[in-house]
Amino acid sequence: MAVYFSIILVVITVLTGIVWFANKFYLAPQRQLKADEAQAAAKELHAAEITPEALATLTEPSPLVDTAIQIFPVIAFVLILRSFLYEPFQIPSGSMMPTLLDGDFILVNKFNYGLKDPVARIKFIENGLPERGDIAVFKYPEDPRIDYIKRVIGLPGDRIIYRNKSLYIKPACLDSDETCPDFEQVPQKLLGDYDGPDAKYGMKEFESQMMNKTHHVLNDSHIPSRTSMYFQQAGTAADEFLVPANHYFVMGDNRDNSADGRFWGFVPEENLVGEAVAIWMSFDFDRSEDSFLPQWVPTGIRFSRIGAIH
Repeated sequence: MAVYFSIILVVITVLTGIVWFANKFYLAPQRQLKADEAQAAAKELHAAEITPEALATLTEPSPLVDTAIQIFPVIAFVLILRSFLYEPFQIPSGSMMPTLLDGDFILVNKFNYGLKDPVARIKFIENGLPERGDIAVFKYPEDPRIDYIKRVIGLPGDRIIYRNKSLYIKPACLDSDETCPDFEQVPQKLLGDYDGPDAKYGMKEFESQMMNKTHHVLNDSHIPSRTSMYFQQAGTAADEFLVPANHYFVMGDNRDNSADGRFWGFVPEENLVGEAVAIWMSFDFDRSEDSFLPQWVPTGIRFSRIGAIH
């Protein structure tokens, strides 16, 4: 849907832009010329002067042209803002709990990972690449029409192990390096039972630290490891992942309820959309089953969640 919206936005901007420029440099001068000719003809015939209302009618654009003139600056601003700076997204699931909740509306910085054109998504300005710990929005590799959001765990060349619900990372190392780092476990501190929105019995909340970035993750003690379902690579263990060049390995913070890179592989660099940086609105949908209102109608605003994302 986001792809189609971008195409529609570009088409509307181009069409209204053509009308805007045509009016600026051709249609408006032609209308003014006709008005001047009408005034001159009235004087030659010694007729009554053309009233201001009649002159305005001669110089005003048609309703269709006027509409295009009015919306072009607005739609062009929206296109530039959405394509190159910030784009709003809605969190549709709980795979990033407790960091992001269903009902959160976020802003994604599209400048941090380089600028791409909004249709073909070809990068034309290099500006930066994801770091470990970033929350990234990307096109789902198995269906690029779908936007996914996960946390970046592995960079190109990294080795990742997810074993017994613990995460281990071995950073990329060149063969020419004299010493290479070994696997290090990502620190996790148990905070206790998770009691936030959409909490389920058995969910444990942990504080995790990665690249000096602290965030919270969830593990569900009732869900066993699903190693047999993991994406398999030749030359690696069943729960080990070697990140290819120009690719990234991502996981959801809700570790036992996230369809992420463990199951389908890696995110190509060209699929990156941007970095999630802020929550600008958060709606609560908690209501009793006997409520007459549909489930999609919000029951309140979670003002405490509005702000920067960590």
